[in-house]
Amino acid sequence: MKVFNSLKALIVAISCAAALAPAVSVAQTSKVDEIRARGTLRMAGILNEDPYFSKDPRTGEWRGFAVEMARDIAANIGVKLEVVESSWANSILDVQSGKVDLALALTALPKRALSVHFTAPTYYNSFVIISPKASMKDKTWAQLNDPSVTIAVDLGSAQDQITKQMLPKAKILRFKTRDEAVIALTSGKADAVINTVLNGMVMTKKNAALGKVYVPHPLLSSPSVIGLNYKTDDTWKQFVTAWADYNRRVGNNQTWILKGLEPFGISLDDLPEGFSFN
Repeated sequence: MKVFNSLKALIVAISCAAALAPAVSVAQTSKVDEIRARGTLRMAGILNEDPYFSKDPRTGEWRGFAVEMARDIAANIGVKLEVVESSWANSILDVQSGKVDLALALTALPKRALSVHFTAPTYYNSFVIISPKASMKDKTWAQLNDPSVTIAVDLGSAQDQITKQMLPKAKILRFKTRDEAVIALTSGKADAVINTVLNGMVMTKKNAALGKVYVPHPLLSSPSVIGLNYKTDDTWKQFVTAWADYNRRVGNNQTWILKGLEPFGISLDDLPEGFSFN
């Protein structure tokens, strides 16, 4: 009987071990392993979003500082970068669905954090107004918060959230796209548009009719982060966060941003006073 019971216990132990084996195997396969096996790191890329992303229609090559950042992440893993065409709205959905491994240059809005995991900031972006009117210079957010001031924004954007928070009394024109908001400005329907400082600098370089970039006070800065799928393992999340934090602290991210601004003749000295990447 003793022998029988021992044999029975051994069979049960072996069965349990066999049942657990697949789970252990799955646990050992990380996102990094998946990316290395594929040979590419997939990032969401947005068309015509200088200085973040831009795709050459002739060659299909992508450029921009967000692309350079992702390319460095890929190099650290030992793979090539694959840019998957997306949009600001769809990039988060693409991360959620697993279509891409990450999305860069996201504004860390609390609601978005319910959908994707945010890393440490890659840099900080300031909100500005763009206007051809000299009277907009040196305006505070409190002074802009007036019914006599008309502001144009793209609906659902981070800058739209700023208007709700800082400008509840101002007249806000909300449009589906940023281009429509810009048309409202150039046609005289709006006094200014709100955007981030990097977008604003490029926009005014491309189209002088938009006017100048002004930084209302107090300075409003938002962390720009990398979005990852919540379901991915901690190793992947910790690696990308460590990459973001390290490169921001040592200045590499600032170098990539300035390189992305170079094609538009924008240097560090051209950026508005008081702006900081950190």
